[in-house]
Amino acid sequence: MGLFFIYAGNSAPMVNEAHYLVMAKNYWDPGWCSHDIFVASAKVHTTFYFLFGWPTKYLSLTQTAWLGRLVGWLLLAVGLQRLSSVLFYQSFLSLALAVLWIAGVEYGNLAGEWVVGGIEAKVPAYGLILLALSCLVERRWNWVWVLLGAAAAFHVLSGGWAVIAAMGCWWMTERNRVGRIKLFTPALFLGGAISLLGLVPALSMSLGADSEQAATAARIYSYFRIKHHLLPADFFLGWYLRFAALALMMVGGVALYRKQDEGIRILAWFVSATLGISVVGLLLGFLPAYAPDLAAKLLRYYWFRLADAMVPLMVAVLVTRMLLDHRDRIRAIGWLGLLLAGSLCGNSVWYTARRAVPPSVSNDLLGFEAGASAAVQQQVYRDWLNVCRWARTSSDEQEVFLTPRNQQTFKWFTGRAEVVNWKDVPQNPSALLEWYERFKEVYPSQIGNRRTANRVSIRYPSLLALRKKYGVRYLIVDRRVTGDNLPLLRIYPAAAEVNQTYAVYELPYPPNGVD
Repeated sequence: MGLFFIYAGNSAPMVNEAHYLVMAKNYWDPGWCSHDIFVASAKVHTTFYFLFGWPTKYLSLTQTAWLGRLVGWLLLAVGLQRLSSVLFYQSFLSLALAVLWIAGVEYGNLAGEWVVGGIEAKVPAYGLILLALSCLVERRWNWVWVLLGAAAAFHVLSGGWAVIAAMGCWWMTERNRVGRIKLFTPALFLGGAISLLGLVPALSMSLGADSEQAATAARIYSYFRIKHHLLPADFFLGWYLRFAALALMMVGGVALYRKQDEGIRILAWFVSATLGISVVGLLLGFLPAYAPDLAAKLLRYYWFRLADAMVPLMVAVLVTRMLLDHRDRIRAIGWLGLLLAGSLCGNSVWYTARRAVPPSVSNDLLGFEAGASAAVQQQVYRDWLNVCRWARTSSDEQEVFLTPRNQQTFKWFTGRAEVVNWKDVPQNPSALLEWYERFKEVYPSQIGNRRTANRVSIRYPSLLALRKKYGVRYLIVDRRVTGDNLPLLRIYPAAAEVNQTYAVYELPYPPNGVD
């Protein structure tokens, strides 16, 4: 856990924490931020919200995030230690395994997956998957199904794909074995029953939506909002090359140890099954040209997620195994791999520490002046906290704001609703369609270059319409984008206040002066 803290112990919120925990807070307090389209939408990760969200009743979101991180990191640490123990009979090697895995996931993923970071639903799911893999290596299949069912209860896609991969592993390792363990056992059905805690809410997302709404929502999700994770055509060539390099390392390492180490051979079949799932996803990447609606529906299932985490894990296992090899050359390669992984992790830690702002509010994520110095980013962050403090202390709890397009922490710092933003996209079709319409309405696509694409359209008729339609009074702008000469009444910063980056304006009243 100490390694996880060093690597990912940034100030809250981390990436996705502001997304998951505001939803979890509303799950336990439905009146909180209830006018926000995302927060008030249908909730899919209900197991996570139930088990990790209740502290929001007594603690701040930041305190809840840290508590959740500790629990999530503990699950990951126990899972890695258990896997190390059954593979190498030395649990202390889990530290080397963790360093190698972290580096492999960050620098070798294909579709943007991460495991060690802030707290969200997939973190405890991956911890349970690691525990399941330790049982899989020992051929304790009953525990495999129960643990993977629990993983699916937290995150139905991560856990669900792991179940399918485990079935593929069973087929390759148990089917023809003398004294094989049966596939269809009470434990399999028990795991399936547990997984319903995640599956039923996911399936309920489409209730009430007709076929046209479902198809349109799928297109928005797969081709517009989440295409960087789902659509193979949107992946950079470098992503393919780095992931292919990891896959080749895995093949070479498995060839080296598969005959002498049954545990590695069994685990390799599981990871190979995750690669097979990703290959299906790559093939589906050709489908949009022929059947775009069908492709959109299929691509939204994150075909690359599990392999993004498991291929680096397999490489980490193999490199750790090399550290124990009796052959000097192989052992030297293992130490070289560990040194490289440690250097990559150190580089990431140094970069985030030097920047000294949470990744969720960094310029890299905001899509504006990504190469800005640490001092500039820290000033922008302080200005963001100040404008959020003004919104929290100077507005009613039910107020709705127009906010900069790419920020994702306004609700976290203020407890106030937004009309829309890029990050917080609902899951159910009806809310997703409304999100898309709001997004197009608030942030017109034909608004200029990339620099100005982050701002709300500053046109009187549009602002009047937004005020009337959504009951929004205040507009928060990035002054680097809009400048200081907007034809609106500026509310913040006032004469005695200083904020170099953000300002708050009041939207124009309707002609009759009544909202």
